[in-house]
Amino acid sequence: MKHLLSTADLSAEKAIEILDTSLEMLQTQSREQRKLPTLRGKTVVNLFFEDSTRTRISFEAAAKRLSADVINFSSQGSSVSKGESLKDTAQTLEAMGADAVIVRHSSSGAAHLLANRGWISASVINAGDGTHEHPTQALLDAFTLRSRFAELAGKTPAGIDLKDKKVMIVGDILHSRVARSNISLLSKLGAKVYVVAPSTLLPIADTSPITKSFVNLDLAIREVEPDAVMMLRLQSERMRGTFFPSAKEFTSGWGLTAGRFAALPKHTLVMHPGPMNRGVEISSVAADSERSTIIEQVANGVAVRMAVLYHTLSGGAK
Repeated sequence: MKHLLSTADLSAEKAIEILDTSLEMLQTQSREQRKLPTLRGKTVVNLFFEDSTRTRISFEAAAKRLSADVINFSSQGSSVSKGESLKDTAQTLEAMGADAVIVRHSSSGAAHLLANRGWISASVINAGDGTHEHPTQALLDAFTLRSRFAELAGKTPAGIDLKDKKVMIVGDILHSRVARSNISLLSKLGAKVYVVAPSTLLPIADTSPITKSFVNLDLAIREVEPDAVMMLRLQSERMRGTFFPSAKEFTSGWGLTAGRFAALPKHTLVMHPGPMNRGVEISSVAADSERSTIIEQVANGVAVRMAVLYHTLSGGAK
């Protein structure tokens, strides 16, 4: 596997292989010596054209724990802000000897351009491109679900699949690359994926991997009885126009309030990719509950990204 651009590019078998490797990586992080020599001598570049402290630090930690050298490149204050193109920037990184480029960009398809135009020979990992995809977020979400379901079943995560598990994704589906990646990946892994949003924020394109769409969250909770609910923040920076009257009305109709959290089945897990807007899409009661996986998702992100780097840059590639 040279690149990771989209969950659509992953077979179910390859995704499971990455998840199983992630478990091995997570287990190494409980040792006294957490650093592995796997990528010693490799150079990993974080090429971020959008701010995202959480994702950038997670990739940086993952690369360093595999002993890679890391260069953090921000568009702010760089030649990019002076008009340098993505191609020029990529070729500069190629000249610096980058082995992997982790790219986050506001334009959908930016990672594909880097990987497929022949500008660089390095591996390209998509850390979020516009409203398109965020594949490592979907992988860490799937890893978190497997871990929690395994814990509930008294099994190891490697012995757990997501077949027929009901996952409900709620909020700004239309603009969310996290939703798009999760719908694709979780469906491949056998989960039944439901989406809930105002009609203006439901996806317009082909939604065939989606089991069912709802515009009424209360009805969806009663009908689906989900195993997990993934709340999404409103992507206001990507909205061009008005999609709902107000944040207060959005919370009233589609927020995971304390009342809705109480109405969920007692086994339902609560997820959020972050950053959270408490009191808008999710209440503190839900976010801080024992069934919340939000902190685990952040911690698991490092192990999953270690696994992705391993599969793209070392002998783990198949």
